[in-house]
Amino acid sequence: MTDTPGTSAAPATRRPTPLLVLDVVGLTPRLLDHMPNLKALAAAGSEASLTTVLPAVTCTAQTTFLTGTLPSEHGIVGNGWYFRDLGDVLLWRQHNGLVSGDRLWDAARRVHPGYTVANICWWYAMGADTDYTVTPRPVYYADGRKEPDCYTRPPALHDELTEKFGTFPLFHFWGPGADLVSSRWIAEATRHVMRTRDPDLTLCYLPHLDYDLQRFGPEDPRSHRAAAELDTVLGPLLDDARREGRTVVALSEYGITRVDRPVDINRALRRAGLLEVHTQDGMEYLDPMASRAFAVADHQIAHVYVRRPADLPAVRETLTDLPGLARLLDEDGKKEHGLDHPRSGELVALAEPDSWFTYYYWLDDARAPDFARLVEIHRKPGYDPAELLMDPADPYVRIRAAREIARKKLGMRYRLAVVPLDPSPLRGSHGLPPANEDEGPVVVCSDPRAVSGRVAATEVKSLLLRLAGAGTATDGQDPPAVAGTPHR
Repeated sequence: MTDTPGTSAAPATRRPTPLLVLDVVGLTPRLLDHMPNLKALAAAGSEASLTTVLPAVTCTAQTTFLTGTLPSEHGIVGNGWYFRDLGDVLLWRQHNGLVSGDRLWDAARRVHPGYTVANICWWYAMGADTDYTVTPRPVYYADGRKEPDCYTRPPALHDELTEKFGTFPLFHFWGPGADLVSSRWIAEATRHVMRTRDPDLTLCYLPHLDYDLQRFGPEDPRSHRAAAELDTVLGPLLDDARREGRTVVALSEYGITRVDRPVDINRALRRAGLLEVHTQDGMEYLDPMASRAFAVADHQIAHVYVRRPADLPAVRETLTDLPGLARLLDEDGKKEHGLDHPRSGELVALAEPDSWFTYYYWLDDARAPDFARLVEIHRKPGYDPAELLMDPADPYVRIRAAREIARKKLGMRYRLAVVPLDPSPLRGSHGLPPANEDEGPVVVCSDPRAVSGRVAATEVKSLLLRLAGAGTATDGQDPPAVAGTPHR
């Protein structure tokens, strides 16, 4: 008979060790030097380098942590991709049904029936079989307004968190105003859920380091200050975990490296006659269904979708010598990196270490769609880190922003067109394997015997199961150290 989640032929007789897993985005060994609370956790416990996946982006990395598999199996080939059956590029989907494979909590429940899980802002939270869920979810009003809010399970948790901590600070979670406020809200919500629900596993996503490291680069003093700020927020959360007897694991999805060269991959394809647009009201929109080839840019990687096999040579010829593009992965290359999944592009472009890919496809800024100057993560056919900036070329950008915010507060429709179309000021990106361990992700644990050396992203699931007492060794012994090696 096949086991199903929540059942076991031989259920464990002792309660699992409660875990708090912190996804500290962008954390590297170098940044630990600016984070005394996390550094003390590592010194008293254990620390290891973390081998990430390709692409080293949020949705892919988190899914690998929770399933123990590569994108070729779990299907999350980036933060978004071209949905061929819909003829549309979609990023930042939230439904857990997009993920294939056995989740961490499924495996834990086979050993510990009734194992409880709280997901505080890890991705693909909606529809997941977790007990407590908090994830960003704006209110989209019928008149076009977008207001901050979040989605919770159970539903009553929404009002509980809002009453205690205020409305989820969406405009501090992403956009030009992204800052410590969102990570502080998430940390406080996590403390509240742990204190009031006592879950066996608590997943907490802390995005603060993502912002200034992309804006200014990893070595900028402002990025170091951001690390210190986040560490201060982490202090009470770590204290709570210690008092409650929780084992703490803090890890990162990727390290952010310095970049100074944006690569306009779609513009190259358009100039070669491979990418098509359609025009409405003087604005150009990508036409993926009509294009012979186009790219879904995602930081330092881009999935290149080619409609007909006969066009592959032309696409390769167009992109091979594109400055800033290091390599094009074909079928063998995708298989080498665990990216051979139907959702992947026919080719996958990898940037040079100092470069990253824009989504831009128009050749004249006057023809850019209106959403290009907005924070519109669901309308842009690719990732746009320029949404972290206010247009430095516009001397009145803050005045115009204040005027639009005033309209918003009066309940009127508003349009915050503040995002620049020149992304050159950005100084940090990610997506590729790191050049060295100091620039790569890291995992630290309060258990001194938990990790050492190097841990692969695909080993995180088994590590957490062992720490919980739900792995292959459930005889009451301490979990053995994980000292993995790169899987590729």
